[in-house]
Amino acid sequence: MDVFHVTDLNGNKLTDESVISYIEQSLETTDPDRSHEFDGLTALELTGTDRVGLLSEVFAVLADLQCNVVDAKVWTHNGRIASLIYVKDCNSGSPIEDSQQIDRIEARLRNVLKGDNDIRSAKTSVSMAVTHTERRVHQMMFADRDYDRKPILQHKVDLPVVTVQNWVERGYSVVNVQCKDRTKLLFDVVCTLTDMQYVVFHATINTTGDKAYQEFYIRHSDGTPISSEPERQRVIQCLQAAVERRAYEGVRLELCTVDRQALLADVTRTFRENGLNVTRAEISTTRDVALNVFYVTDAIGNLADPKTIEAVRQKIGLGKLKVKELPLVYQEKAEREEQAVGVGGTVLLSLGSIVRRNLYNLGLIKSYS
Repeated sequence: MDVFHVTDLNGNKLTDESVISYIEQSLETTDPDRSHEFDGLTALELTGTDRVGLLSEVFAVLADLQCNVVDAKVWTHNGRIASLIYVKDCNSGSPIEDSQQIDRIEARLRNVLKGDNDIRSAKTSVSMAVTHTERRVHQMMFADRDYDRKPILQHKVDLPVVTVQNWVERGYSVVNVQCKDRTKLLFDVVCTLTDMQYVVFHATINTTGDKAYQEFYIRHSDGTPISSEPERQRVIQCLQAAVERRAYEGVRLELCTVDRQALLADVTRTFRENGLNVTRAEISTTRDVALNVFYVTDAIGNLADPKTIEAVRQKIGLGKLKVKELPLVYQEKAEREEQAVGVGGTVLLSLGSIVRRNLYNLGLIKSYS
């Protein structure tokens, strides 16, 4: 028996009956049909060495090859990049099935990914198979062994603490994970344990403030616990990587605009030309409207200069590209920009309100209303 106490993203009790019903139906379905989400699309899987401007080059190649990006997940971790991109043909709107075109796409993307010095580790593949996008990206990064590589661009803070001990009397290995709480944290940890061929028999999950505490009692699929020190260290490394891959690094920029050909190529080129590095991206298209989220830093992984962010927004369009996470000094300006002008053309902002909103955007509180 599994018991979950859940809230919405703002920490409030779920009251929407349609959401509750959807959760119930999803949990009752042992093999949910996800094919409708990516029906008629071609999946591109990419892994390689991350660098500033790489995503811009990838989207430029796809635009040049008449591929329209409909949905994508892009993660970077420890100097590596993994991406699952769903595309269709720009002209026909159909999936890309021509073998010669597929070969061209794979070859061009492989050349971009390997750059000048990464010939052996760049990988590309094209598939029509339907899969769970985020779980597949975890699997791609796990296969790429991102967990035992050294970070190149990123500066890690609040590293997850993972411990693994054997409970000899009961034949379990006990895994503890302590880290900053965020959405989909449990998903990331359990997916990794499952893909490493462990079975979770018991678990306790607690959150206090912005901290999450997770404890799992696991065994191998054959019923045995972890049997060696190298295996124990590998579990620790892999779970730390699973938590870090989705960690929020950099400024969150949200793009909402009418979709068009080469949109992503143009937007990411603007990022590159202004020295911004994309650490994570979530691309989606709904009824010809692009809803895209980018997390960006400067070229060496530090927080981007607010002036640079402003220049990028001016180039792309202030109404299209919204800033969601920036230092307080810039947050103040964003607040003024979004609010209606008050009496006498001035807007009086409460410092407490600004602080609360900034803490909310950083995930330190659950509500700023």
